[in-house]
Amino acid sequence: MTAGTALWPGVPEDDVVHAPGEPSARGRSDGPDWSERLAEAVESADAPDVVLAVSRYGRRILLCGGTAPAPAVPRAELRYELGSATKTFTALMLARLIRRGPLTGGEPALTCLRPDRAPGTAPVTLAHLITHTSGLPALPADFFVRALPAWRTNPYARYPGPRVVDTFLRHRPRHRPGTRWRYSNFGVAVLGHAVGAVTRTPWEELLAEHVLDPLALASTGAWPRAGGDAVGHAGDGRAPVPPFDAGGFRSAGAVRATPHDLLTFLEAHLDPLRAPIADALLSVRTPVLRRGLDHRHVHTVGWFRHPTERGPMYFHSGATLGQQAFLGFRPDTGTALVALCTRRFRARDPFMATAYALLAEG
Repeated sequence: MTAGTALWPGVPEDDVVHAPGEPSARGRSDGPDWSERLAEAVESADAPDVVLAVSRYGRRILLCGGTAPAPAVPRAELRYELGSATKTFTALMLARLIRRGPLTGGEPALTCLRPDRAPGTAPVTLAHLITHTSGLPALPADFFVRALPAWRTNPYARYPGPRVVDTFLRHRPRHRPGTRWRYSNFGVAVLGHAVGAVTRTPWEELLAEHVLDPLALASTGAWPRAGGDAVGHAGDGRAPVPPFDAGGFRSAGAVRATPHDLLTFLEAHLDPLRAPIADALLSVRTPVLRRGLDHRHVHTVGWFRHPTERGPMYFHSGATLGQQAFLGFRPDTGTALVALCTRRFRARDPFMATAYALLAEG
């Protein structure tokens, strides 16, 4: 792994960003026949509820379907569990806190959580946590033992916030922070608690103040809402599962949102200078590290970034015990894509791959 740029560098050089006063590309209609493509993807998803939505230069197409009878609330109006795609919201929240000045990203997480303890010579910082370079494992070592009794219902609920913090305070990373990339739900969970502690504001309130309210995401939140949330299902697509409880991992997986709110969220990333939090939106589009053979795997603060023939695409997926989500956007084609379904991920499940291919080809 090597650093691609400074951690919070500003405007990506290889992305097209509208300059102040430049006419927006919104309203253009060129591009593929998205209606036909989305219809095929909905038909092939094999899930009780499916939503595929695309915004191209601000023009939206949204198609719904599924193997189950239509719910009382239209599928397009339900909120869906995002699982790990929540991290894109947490990353944007952190970027705004850094841009506004309360934080720098270099704060040791240990000091945030326990100001009376010395951080050591190579501390895990907030920047390490959000970029998956902290050296922390994907999950705490004792997570599986504690979660096993509720493995098929709500395993994360058995690992509350105080235990996440306590486990982090006792953990000794195998590698020096900042030297290796390893995807970590544990790390982003710790981030939420650390930022909450140092700002004396819960993660949920920070998320609302710095992301949801500025972008007018009124139908997005971190808590279940009776009657307005989609119901997840097991891998068979028939047995319903309880609403996802993220336990102490809320900043890594608790967000729920409607398809239209998700398109609004992605459209802000496509056209950041028209959004009220432009500086943070630009920050999370900028590469911060590269890894793998020839450094072909590129990461930003919160997004995976892959190349296409015309320019980079940004994406993140997520899954809970009964739902799947894919979010992605491409500045070069002005395209945002949301894919949601209410069925647990299965081996060789094509749902995420189909969503990725739609964005890559589009």
